[in-house]
Amino acid sequence: QVELVESGGGLVQPGGSLRLSCAASGGSFGSYVMGWFRQAPGKEREFVAAIKWNSGNTVYADSAKGRFTISRDKAKSTVFLQMNDLKPEDTGVYYCAADNLIWSSIRNPNRYDHWGQGTQVTVSS
Repeated sequence: QVELVESGGGLVQPGGSLRLSCAASGGSFGSYVMGWFRQAPGKEREFVAAIKWNSGNTVYADSAKGRFTISRDKAKSTVFLQMNDLKPEDTGVYYCAADNLIWSSIRNPNRYDHWGQGTQVTVSS
Protein backbone atom coordinates (compact mmCIF):
# COMPACT_ATOMS: atom_id res chain seq x y z
CA GLN A 1 0.00 0.00 0.00
CA VAL A 2 1.55 3.24 -1.18
CA GLU A 3 1.50 5.97 1.44
CA LEU A 4 2.42 9.61 0.88
CA VAL A 5 2.89 12.07 3.71
CA GLU A 6 3.40 15.77 3.01
CA SER A 7 4.97 18.32 5.31
CA GLY A 8 6.47 21.79 5.21
CA GLY A 9 3.48 24.00 4.59
CA GLY A 10 2.81 27.18 6.52
CA LEU A 11 2.22 30.91 6.42
CA VAL A 12 4.72 32.99 4.50
CA GLN A 13 4.85 36.57 3.28
CA PRO A 14 4.84 37.39 -0.44
CA GLY A 15 8.32 36.93 -1.85
CA GLY A 16 9.16 34.31 0.74
CA SER A 17 10.09 30.64 0.34
CA LEU A 18 8.89 27.26 1.53
CA ARG A 19 10.12 23.74 0.98
CA LEU A 20 7.51 20.99 0.89
CA SER A 21 8.39 17.36 1.44
CA CYS A 22 6.54 14.19 0.48
CA ALA A 23 7.70 11.01 2.18
CA ALA A 24 6.73 7.93 0.17
CA SER A 25 6.49 4.37 1.41
CA GLY A 26 4.89 1.04 0.65
CA GLY A 27 5.89 0.66 -2.96
CA SER A 28 8.61 0.33 -5.52
CA PHE A 29 8.74 3.72 -7.14
CA GLY A 30 11.20 3.01 -9.91
CA SER A 31 8.75 3.55 -12.77
CA TYR A 32 6.56 6.05 -10.96
CA VAL A 33 5.84 9.68 -11.62
CA MET A 34 5.65 11.84 -8.51
CA GLY A 35 3.55 14.96 -8.82
CA TRP A 36 2.65 18.05 -6.83
CA PHE A 37 -0.82 19.54 -7.18
CA ARG A 38 -2.57 22.36 -5.37
CA GLN A 39 -6.14 23.34 -4.69
CA ALA A 40 -7.37 26.77 -3.71
CA PRO A 41 -10.79 27.26 -2.07
CA GLY A 42 -13.54 26.97 -4.64
CA LYS A 43 -11.17 25.92 -7.39
CA GLU A 44 -10.24 22.65 -9.02
CA ARG A 45 -7.07 20.82 -8.17
CA GLU A 46 -4.31 21.97 -10.51
CA PHE A 47 -0.99 20.59 -11.59
CA VAL A 48 2.16 22.25 -10.24
CA ALA A 49 5.12 20.02 -11.06
CA ALA A 50 6.13 16.40 -11.59
CA ILE A 51 9.26 14.29 -11.62
CA LYS A 52 9.97 10.87 -13.01
CA TRP A 53 11.44 8.83 -10.20
CA ASN A 54 14.12 6.95 -12.08
CA SER A 55 15.31 9.50 -14.63
CA GLY A 56 14.69 12.68 -12.66
CA ASN A 57 13.01 14.29 -15.66
CA THR A 58 10.82 17.18 -14.58
CA VAL A 59 7.95 19.26 -15.87
CA TYR A 60 6.30 22.38 -14.47
CA ALA A 61 3.10 24.33 -14.82
CA ASP A 62 3.68 27.73 -16.38
CA SER A 63 2.84 29.36 -13.05
CA ALA A 64 5.67 27.44 -11.37
CA LYS A 65 8.42 27.80 -13.94
CA GLY A 66 11.39 29.78 -12.69
CA ARG A 67 10.13 29.88 -9.10
CA PHE A 68 9.54 26.25 -8.05
CA THR A 69 11.90 23.29 -8.20
CA ILE A 70 10.87 19.66 -7.81
CA SER A 71 13.47 17.09 -6.79
CA ARG A 72 13.72 13.68 -5.18
CA ASP A 73 16.01 11.85 -2.81
CA LYS A 74 15.92 8.20 -3.77
CA ALA A 75 17.68 7.06 -0.60
CA LYS A 76 15.03 8.72 1.56
CA SER A 77 12.09 8.00 -0.79
CA THR A 78 11.18 11.66 -0.54
CA VAL A 79 10.10 14.23 -3.09
CA PHE A 80 10.60 17.94 -2.50
CA LEU A 81 9.05 21.10 -3.85
CA GLN A 82 11.17 24.16 -3.29
CA MET A 83 9.01 27.24 -3.72
CA ASN A 84 10.62 30.67 -4.03
CA ASP A 85 9.21 34.13 -4.65
CA LEU A 86 5.82 33.02 -3.41
CA LYS A 87 2.74 35.01 -4.38
CA PRO A 88 -0.72 35.25 -2.80
CA GLU A 89 -2.11 33.26 -5.72
CA ASP A 90 0.08 30.33 -4.68
CA THR A 91 -2.12 29.90 -1.61
CA GLY A 92 -3.85 26.54 -1.33
CA VAL A 93 -3.57 22.99 -0.12
CA TYR A 94 -0.63 21.26 -1.75
CA TYR A 95 -0.90 17.55 -2.44
CA CYS A 96 1.68 14.96 -3.37
CA ALA A 97 0.58 12.27 -5.82
CA ALA A 98 2.18 9.16 -7.28
CA ASP A 99 1.43 6.59 -9.91
CA ASN A 100 2.89 4.60 -12.75
CA LEU A 101 1.92 6.91 -15.61
CA ILE A 102 2.91 7.67 -19.12
CA TRP A 103 4.51 11.06 -19.36
CA SER A 104 1.67 12.58 -21.37
CA SER A 105 -0.76 11.95 -18.50
CA ILE A 106 1.13 13.55 -15.66
CA ARG A 107 -0.78 16.85 -15.58
CA ASN A 108 -4.15 15.14 -15.10
CA PRO A 109 -4.95 14.62 -11.40
CA ASN A 110 -7.55 11.98 -12.28
CA ARG A 111 -4.80 9.68 -13.50
CA TYR A 112 -3.16 9.38 -10.08
CA ASP A 113 -4.35 6.71 -7.65
CA HIS A 114 -2.12 7.60 -4.70
CA TRP A 115 -2.43 10.88 -2.79
CA GLY A 116 -1.17 12.41 0.40
CA GLN A 117 -3.36 14.22 2.91
CA GLY A 118 -2.20 17.67 1.80
CA THR A 119 -0.38 20.53 3.46
CA GLN A 120 -1.66 24.11 3.65
CA VAL A 121 0.37 26.92 2.10
CA THR A 122 -0.78 30.46 2.79
CA VAL A 123 0.96 33.44 1.22
CA SER A 124 -0.17 36.64 2.86
CA SER A 125 1.20 39.80 4.38
